[in-house]
Amino acid sequence: MTPYGKVAQAAISSTSLLAEHYSATGSQRLNSREIAERRQLSQAIVGKVLTTLSQVGIVTGSPGPGGGYTLARAPRLITLSEVVAPFDRLEDTLMCPFGKGWCGTGPQCPLHQKLDQLRHQVSDFLTKTTLASFQT
Repeated sequence: MTPYGKVAQAAISSTSLLAEHYSATGSQRLNSREIAERRQLSQAIVGKVLTTLSQVGIVTGSPGPGGGYTLARAPRLITLSEVVAPFDRLEDTLMCPFGKGWCGTGPQCPLHQKLDQLRHQVSDFLTKTTLASFQT
């Protein structure tokens, strides 16, 4: 579970499967249909996710029979933050749940410090966790 939208979650799910099939001596290529079926995702979303991840250098793809996608780098070199970044981002500033006039313009709201800590924890987790976590 992540604090991100469905597309970012689909990106993590798709790349985690590619990490499971990664090998330094020759990774198994998976197409968007295979990934969608194995992860129980929409093939359309998986296709869009993989196209975007290919454009930013997280995955490589090859068309045609026997084609498919694989990770562009070793799983230990790809963080979850990199996978999520093209789709969602963790806001640097918090939007105060109490509305305007509290945090940033007046006293901090009662939740400010806890929300800020949570944001830092999620950011640290995504930055420090690599796709190697999904390899068995």
